[in-house]
Amino acid sequence: MTTAFYTHADCQRHEMGDWHPETPIRLQAIEDQLIASRIDQFLDRRDAPLADPTDLRRIHSEAAIDSVRQHSAALAESGQPYHAIDTDTMLNRHSWQAALRAAGAAVAATDAVLAGELDNAFCSVRPPGHHATPERAMGFCLFNNVAIAARHAMDVHGLERVAVVDFDVHHGNGTEDAFAHDPRVLMVSFFQHPFFPFSGADPAESHILNSPLPAYTDGATVRQLVTEKWLPALHAHRPQMIFISAGFDAHREDDMGQMGLVEADYAWMTRQIMQVAAQHAQGRIVSCLEGGYNLSALGRSVVAHLKVLADLD
Repeated sequence: MTTAFYTHADCQRHEMGDWHPETPIRLQAIEDQLIASRIDQFLDRRDAPLADPTDLRRIHSEAAIDSVRQHSAALAESGQPYHAIDTDTMLNRHSWQAALRAAGAAVAATDAVLAGELDNAFCSVRPPGHHATPERAMGFCLFNNVAIAARHAMDVHGLERVAVVDFDVHHGNGTEDAFAHDPRVLMVSFFQHPFFPFSGADPAESHILNSPLPAYTDGATVRQLVTEKWLPALHAHRPQMIFISAGFDAHREDDMGQMGLVEADYAWMTRQIMQVAAQHAQGRIVSCLEGGYNLSALGRSVVAHLKVLADLD
């Protein structure tokens, strides 16, 4: 297996204040665990390029793009530290560049996997993306990296069917909004409910399979859900490529949520997704970091995910 690991130093320059849980240290925690686990040497490390604004426009409105670009530039000129998009989401002068790297990693990984250079890829990037809607940044997210990559796979490479798998503790409302009327995209997700962003519980389109779960749901329940709901839907859709919104904040040690997953659950889910990809998508997977705020649990969970992707488990 050839598994790429995309990241860039620019992704650590975006920050929203010392108090904020979505911190640059998240990426360093992942790097530390890669070294400790000794799997770093088995990954094809690649720098995340800058996304082209055309890539962003496949999902986001011009106003949403301009808001991030112009406010980041204004901060660089004024010397002010932050611009608040909402109470949870801030920009600093590096945010535009970091957001382009995050989206650019997902697009570049998609290109490389579809070209046959890689079997799969993990994008260790921030800001995360799955709350960013076509019209606005929100929930720590500026641009929707997975949605941009999935649309790129269809519009540029001509894929007819793709799937998005989202196992973040929060509902990926932005991804759902992006593909609500596009049945080429099957989206399967679970998330704690009721919980931010307080969406996703109502019945959606047939190609949007949401599974709201109560607080304190454990890994056994999630595995049953994946087996009984996700896998039949994924096999029926026959995706030609799978994109993962890889949030690790459903871990039992993560205070941002109240679910009970552990590393073995993330490894098991990854294995199931890989089996679907092997059957229908020539193994093609691009995974992008979303949440995960307990630094130790985040690093360990990403390693568990990567070990399966790289066939090292």
